[in-house]
Amino acid sequence: MLWNGVPIDFVIIFESLRKHMNFFSGCFTFTGGKDRRSGLILTIPLCTEQTSMEELSSTLDYLLGIPSDKCKARGFTVIVDGRKSQWNIVKTVVLMLQNVIPAEVSLVCVVKPDEFWDKKVTHFCFWKEKDRLGFEVILVSANKLTRYIEPCQLTDEFGGSLVYDHIDWVNKRLVFEKFTKESTSLLDELVVINDSEKSSQLDKERPPDCNFLPSLDPETVLQTGHELLSELQQRRFNGAEGGGVAWSPMDDELLAQPQVMKLLDSLREQYTKYQEVCRQRSKRSQLEDIQTKVMQVVNWLEGPGTEQLRTQWGIGDSIRASQALQQKHEEIESQHSEWFAVYVELNQQIAALLSAGDEEDLVELKGFQQQLSDVCYRQASQLESRQNVLQSAHEFHGTAQDLSQQLDGLLGMLCADVAPADGAAIQQTLKHLEEKLKSVEGALVGLREKGQVLMDQMSNQTSWSYGKDVPIDNKDNVDHIQGVMEDMQLRKQRCEDMVDVRRLKMLQMVQLFKCEEDASQAVEWLGELLDALLKTHIRLGDDSQETKVLLEKHKKFVDVAQSTYDYGRQLLQATVVLCQSLRCSTRSSGDTLPRLNRVWKQFTVTTEERVHRLEMACSFHTAAEKGDLPVEVEQETYEEVETVGKALLDRLTVPVIFPDGSEQYFGSPGDMASSAEHIRDKMKLVEDRKLTLFTLPVACPSEFVFTLHLA
Repeated sequence: MLWNGVPIDFVIIFESLRKHMNFFSGCFTFTGGKDRRSGLILTIPLCTEQTSMEELSSTLDYLLGIPSDKCKARGFTVIVDGRKSQWNIVKTVVLMLQNVIPAEVSLVCVVKPDEFWDKKVTHFCFWKEKDRLGFEVILVSANKLTRYIEPCQLTDEFGGSLVYDHIDWVNKRLVFEKFTKESTSLLDELVVINDSEKSSQLDKERPPDCNFLPSLDPETVLQTGHELLSELQQRRFNGAEGGGVAWSPMDDELLAQPQVMKLLDSLREQYTKYQEVCRQRSKRSQLEDIQTKVMQVVNWLEGPGTEQLRTQWGIGDSIRASQALQQKHEEIESQHSEWFAVYVELNQQIAALLSAGDEEDLVELKGFQQQLSDVCYRQASQLESRQNVLQSAHEFHGTAQDLSQQLDGLLGMLCADVAPADGAAIQQTLKHLEEKLKSVEGALVGLREKGQVLMDQMSNQTSWSYGKDVPIDNKDNVDHIQGVMEDMQLRKQRCEDMVDVRRLKMLQMVQLFKCEEDASQAVEWLGELLDALLKTHIRLGDDSQETKVLLEKHKKFVDVAQSTYDYGRQLLQATVVLCQSLRCSTRSSGDTLPRLNRVWKQFTVTTEERVHRLEMACSFHTAAEKGDLPVEVEQETYEEVETVGKALLDRLTVPVIFPDGSEQYFGSPGDMASSAEHIRDKMKLVEDRKLTLFTLPVACPSEFVFTLHLA
């Protein structure tokens, strides 16, 4: 059997060669060397243990089948290495060459041992048998072989420099033979598979044999062939890359490139057809699988899936109930998600088939896709609608619950007794109450908005039953929503009314605290006025005119105090009225009124004392000023000055005695001493003038005037 001129039986022969190659002392092969006629050199190593001429003949036949006809036409030079063999074996091999390749052999060089054959060669002379053999035979020593062949074409065992790795060459030839055998077998199988598929396409009723698969992996075989071809094209073996001994490349005729390339081309052609066969098989299988899965998805969604949604349309009456419905809906969505995942996968498969597909499959695929999409989108829309309703219901019930809690808190604040400590606390409580009411109003507005959104969503809901959209009766749900909103509105209105009452009461309490605070402030002001009167209002004036001015200022000062006292009384009266309005029987003006009255009485006593002293000072200064005039003054005037002055001095030493018996002096002791000293000085001046006036003669008025002027 031949494949592209290569005997397939030689694969078995070459396996035998590798098995028995240890019997050879050298390399039975083409080393790549050439003779002087450019013919290939065939090396045949022999040894004493080698006795099978049949194996030698088979191996020789295999090796001679490698070169091309063009290469064979140039002839061969055969080197028979008999240095380790017997003469009869050498002779047999030479004669065997006559039977196998007499026409191709140009020269046979028998490498002889140095002395072993000297006497035996005479019994058989090869040169005399040249005509019968058809080629020339030369007995030569190894060191003289270079006479016939160039040293660069001989391997090192014959004293040459040609680099050659026989083991590597054998391994590469085995790879080639293995590839040839596997690719040939694979080609036969692929041809059978492709022809069977073609027949099944012509005969639609006969199903294809999908179980018939090649025994070898085409990808692996192709990869092996490409690797082999790459090495052959590079004309080297791997030994050179690892730093080992490189194989010297031969002529192109010795290489297996044409056979490998032709096998690869044929294999690729059949493998491409096989891939198309597999694609068609896969497409048919995908179509059948898609149709089965599509019907599974459609049947479940239109059956159990639709039934699950049809029975779930409530919204619950509380946030807990709506949460339970949401959890139930999530379970339904989880079951649907599994089928939607199948839908997505099927849709991707259909899209891939449509993009690559044949026209005969497009209509069927589009039908599957449309049917699947319609059912899935409709079911997904109902799931989303139901989810939106449940989410809105959850928000509505949550808002209603928050609003109810706010109303409860507001009602609790309104029902609690108000016992603030001061006006600031009342203002803070009132502000907090207003904020609560505003928050309630905002929550009620939000509840109405969420309720309206929920009712709008429910009005747009439809159920898919028996291929038709059926409206859902949501009357109970709508009544529940409206009832919740109305109840919250009534509760909010009641709270607003109570807030109005509480606001009025708290404003009155603010006024009460303000009146009490202002009344206390009036008491403090009166106390400050009293303190100022006692500590700073101590001057009596240097003359009558200044004293009168001080009297006028004092009257104004008293008017201010009187206004403060009246203001405090009015505030305390308003406090009594507010307490009666607020029904604060336990609350009164406290000690503010007694303190106000006490301070006012103290101020009244003090101001009366101040007025009395200023009036006495005014009388004193008036009488003293009369005595200072440059005219005759009656003696009673001087006596009046003395009497009033002494009375005033005595008055300055007397403290102000309040109604409660306590005492208080005007100013400091130093201030009083200064005022008294001023009065005494003035009394002394008047006394001196009196003495001067009444001791001078009456007839000398001019002297009196002069003396008075000096005084």
